[in-house]
Amino acid sequence: MAKCIMVQGTSSNVGKSLISAGLCRIFARAGYKTAPFKSQNMALNSYITKDGLEIGRAQAVQAECAYQHIDVRFNPILLKPTGSKTSQIIINGEVYGNMTAAEYFAEKHKFIKYVKESYESLDKEYDIIVIEGAGSPAEINLNHKDFVNMGMAGIAKAPVLLVGDIDRGGVFASLYGTVELLKEYKNYFKGFIINKFRGDKSILEPGLVQLEKLTGIDVLGVLPYEKFNIDEEDSLAETLKNTEKGLIDIAVIKLPRISNFTDFAVFEYYDGVKVRYINSVADFGEPDLLIIPGTKNTIDDMRYIRSSGLITKIMQHAETGKGIIGVCGGYQMLTSKICDPDNMESGGNVQGLGLIKAETVFEKEKIRTVVQGKFNNIKGYFSFLNGACFAGYEIHMGKTYSENSNISEIKDTFGRSKNDGLAENNILGTYIHGVFDTGDVVKRIIDKLKQEKGIDKVTEEKDINKLKNQEYEKLADMLMKNLNINKIYEIIEKGVQYGKR
Repeated sequence: MAKCIMVQGTSSNVGKSLISAGLCRIFARAGYKTAPFKSQNMALNSYITKDGLEIGRAQAVQAECAYQHIDVRFNPILLKPTGSKTSQIIINGEVYGNMTAAEYFAEKHKFIKYVKESYESLDKEYDIIVIEGAGSPAEINLNHKDFVNMGMAGIAKAPVLLVGDIDRGGVFASLYGTVELLKEYKNYFKGFIINKFRGDKSILEPGLVQLEKLTGIDVLGVLPYEKFNIDEEDSLAETLKNTEKGLIDIAVIKLPRISNFTDFAVFEYYDGVKVRYINSVADFGEPDLLIIPGTKNTIDDMRYIRSSGLITKIMQHAETGKGIIGVCGGYQMLTSKICDPDNMESGGNVQGLGLIKAETVFEKEKIRTVVQGKFNNIKGYFSFLNGACFAGYEIHMGKTYSENSNISEIKDTFGRSKNDGLAENNILGTYIHGVFDTGDVVKRIIDKLKQEKGIDKVTEEKDINKLKNQEYEKLADMLMKNLNINKIYEIIEKGVQYGKR
């Protein structure tokens, strides 16, 4: 039977996912067979397992940190918002259906069995399970049906580390208030972690002492404000707030329902290259490369591009001859027409950007595959990619139809082959997420952009997996330096001796 530890936060985006990832690496490199777990995740950044099943991106990262193959059991329930009130419900990696928040809450009791089955299965195979909560556990209006925060702690009898973000202010009140609102679970809370601290820790010390006296719970560490090039999943992520220009300026349209924006993190490994996110005409500028990313609602986000005025800027950029890449939903927007006859998203038809002569039709099947491929039939601006191999995954509703030839051959993990993508002039579209993560692809793109700017220096191809692993190590080392890890091991060993539920 596995030991466990749970990381909860006073709110979203306080650092639960990264801290959980770092703990996974610490335990794994200490020789423990470690698994991540998040019973229910709400995220638009997801990942496809080799079995073609969908989980939250954070659990995929945590699995990599733990040296484990990515397993759907690590995240049995995934909610992917499709609009302001509706989400697509993913159960054990498969689409269950679309529900409003009220509908899901009314049926939530049906889903706890999937959570228990996944956790109990992992419990038999692993030494340590690192459980991540979601949002805040102090949502007292929802707690009677909770199985992701204190409800999950009760299922697993998991001791809880509560994380607060000092950078946003009010960290003492949020930590104290969370515990006070959950008095019946106080025995579960075994330690506080204060995250994203800037400044002199000695000034903070009196507050730490008082917090411990008020709650009887130890502060296990204060983590500095540090940035890591590690995939995030939260729509509040710092990545999406970046507006800094680099010597090579890559701009990504910040769609309201942007998904899998982690596709573009790879560019940040290269000196002088900056990726910025734009959601207004004023911020557009004159990027060297424009990317239209994935989205959970292609039709509504296409309407947003029109209503915001960004369509004019996109079309003007296309006329300059500089490159535009559309990935997944962004690829669909590049086509002439997007149709949703079965109401899989918003229903109806909408005119696309018309930069690629093709039509996209949403169908009931959701395509989920891990693939390998090779660009082999590109004409025009992006022909420099011909011969480049890549790996990635598909995760989309809808297919794109055109009389033109596709630009790559791909094969999935089941051995099935097909073609993907289209290119016309300086426009390229692909359904493959992660296509830039292959060093050769991103190197060719950066070298092309350098050439256009008259920069002679050739880009050195980098091993992206090695660079990612270095970031995981840096994260783990930072936690080791700033947390009382010995105390955390002690908490894991003791567990929750008198927990309720």
